[in-house]
Amino acid sequence: MKCPLFGVILGILILFSINTYSQEVVSDAYPFQRISFTNVKIEDQFWAPRIETNRKVTIPYSFKICEETGRIDNFAIAAGVKEGKFVGIEYDDSDVFKIIEGACYSLQLHYDPNLDAYLDSIIGLIAGAQEEDGYLYTCRTIDPQNANGNWSRSVGNQRWSNEGASNELYNIGHLYEAGVAHYLATKKKTLLNVAIKNADLVCNIFGPGKIRLVPGHQVIEMGLVRLYKVTGDKKYLDMAKFFLDERGNAKGHKLLGENLQDDIPILSQTKAVGHAVRAGYLYCGIADVAALTNDKAYIQTIDRIWSNVVGAKLYLTGGVGSTRRGEAFGENYELPNESAYNETCAAIANAMWNYRMFLLHGQSKYIDVLERILYNGFLSGVSLEGDKFFYPNPLECKGSYQRKPWFSTACCPSNDARFFPSIPGYIYAMKESDLYVNLFIGSSVSFRIKEIEANLKQETNYPWDGKIKLTFYSPKEMNFKLCVRIPGWTMNQAVPSDLYTFSDNKSITHVSIKVNNKKVKYNTIEGYAIIERVWRNSDEVVIDIPMEVRRVAANEKVEADRGYEAYQRGPIVYCLEGIDNNGNALNAVITDKNKISYSFMPELLKGVGVLQFVGQQVWKNENTQTEEVKNTKLIAIPYYAWAHRGEGSMAVWLPVEKTILKK
Repeated sequence: MKCPLFGVILGILILFSINTYSQEVVSDAYPFQRISFTNVKIEDQFWAPRIETNRKVTIPYSFKICEETGRIDNFAIAAGVKEGKFVGIEYDDSDVFKIIEGACYSLQLHYDPNLDAYLDSIIGLIAGAQEEDGYLYTCRTIDPQNANGNWSRSVGNQRWSNEGASNELYNIGHLYEAGVAHYLATKKKTLLNVAIKNADLVCNIFGPGKIRLVPGHQVIEMGLVRLYKVTGDKKYLDMAKFFLDERGNAKGHKLLGENLQDDIPILSQTKAVGHAVRAGYLYCGIADVAALTNDKAYIQTIDRIWSNVVGAKLYLTGGVGSTRRGEAFGENYELPNESAYNETCAAIANAMWNYRMFLLHGQSKYIDVLERILYNGFLSGVSLEGDKFFYPNPLECKGSYQRKPWFSTACCPSNDARFFPSIPGYIYAMKESDLYVNLFIGSSVSFRIKEIEANLKQETNYPWDGKIKLTFYSPKEMNFKLCVRIPGWTMNQAVPSDLYTFSDNKSITHVSIKVNNKKVKYNTIEGYAIIERVWRNSDEVVIDIPMEVRRVAANEKVEADRGYEAYQRGPIVYCLEGIDNNGNALNAVITDKNKISYSFMPELLKGVGVLQFVGQQVWKNENTQTEEVKNTKLIAIPYYAWAHRGEGSMAVWLPVEKTILKK
């Protein structure tokens, strides 16, 4: 990447004198511990190419668009190294921070000196744009009297004066996460220093006896926790908890309302309401603070809300946020398909939240939901080429919906850029001497038990095949429990609630596990097969997970899906596209006699598993104006892969009776 101002920008880099921090001076404090994504190398044919596309295409493409749209110039203008006016929307700063965060994760997986230098150039601008007291908000710094032109009513006339809409605290929350990510990737403190100086300002002006308000768009809570973990300065954790406790507290500030999760105190909240992305980040922040403070009331709160989401507000694809009204959760069971919002950012927030729920409780149901999101609701948001994106992710389309190169509000592309390289960190976890295999992704992981370094190699063609081989490597014998997730769908549980069920009445086919080619019996605890033994170098574990095609029905309370069914194989949710089905996916009808065949097509959509079955299509005879029902071969592809072959219709849910076929 090129930056013509590189030499000038380096001259304005601000280097503060701060303590030397270790990589992380405070642990997560979760009962179950993450294994860092830097200890995991993905080597499969499904995720490895997507992560590489993110590195080679999405991240540089996103930086390029940020340059073209003035997002980076805004920092240069605020820093005084360029003339001009603020361009864009007041929260555009956050896009740059998120892409930096993703670039730093990518650097840790694949060092690139050009990217490292490019980041230095941008960070120089960010440091130069920061005001003397630590404040950083380019639209106000550039033009304090008219902070954002036509958007000035959102920004407010003074600092923090319209936090419900200004996104001042949201922007810097992403700054904190980027600052920590850059430091951990490069050991440079340049961006971390900017984040710390800003966080010190926040801690000085907000809190008991000071300004009392809450972030209009949550994420700063997670960022403050990350600063606390890398610096050990407890005031950052205290500030995160203050923002959480202040929410819904009418005595401290004017409430922002239900859509911003600021109508009642968080400990009184029982269901997911309002803007789905804000909510997901809020629940992540609650989980982080709960783990670090051992606040059981916090945990009980997000337990209740999680049950509400999974029981009444989760799409089959793992998406959340059913309505365009406020990009929000709808009422219980309000899950329309064509108008489904399902923002890609909401899927990412939901994935991060579910992983935190696993870290709190160690139950496989949270990883079941996480996996559903990864392979469906999240992955659909990015094109196979890595340079086009979905904002909403509907489950039905009449034919005009396509991924876009960018958006004026670009939270989804920038979020994609940072989430892809973090995926290796979701595969494995530990609790004391127990090693957890959560996701089935070809990879190798290094870990340590009682000061002994070891490695586990996972080989699989999942999600197309259910066979997984784990090979253990260590110079010494090690006694520990290997805990392998048994997906809920192998036990006839579509999701961890009655929101969706399998309608085909198939019997349970148990997961087979062999150790060194000998079948073993295993106990299942919290959804994990527990294998405890003395492990020796080159020991092999082979897991065979049945990968049958299943038909799914929604709870009768979901009006949009009543009388309709969908297809799932393993973690993959399927859909019909018009291009494969005589030009129309919306007139297809399935019957109870469907015999479904599965085949892998390596040349289609960069390699996908396809379902084929004989169903019916209903056509209108233009001459007689009557309907004709024709038996026909129907083809279903993975939902994540739709909308790559031009405009056309799409449907996840298909009617089982002609009489209810949508007109």
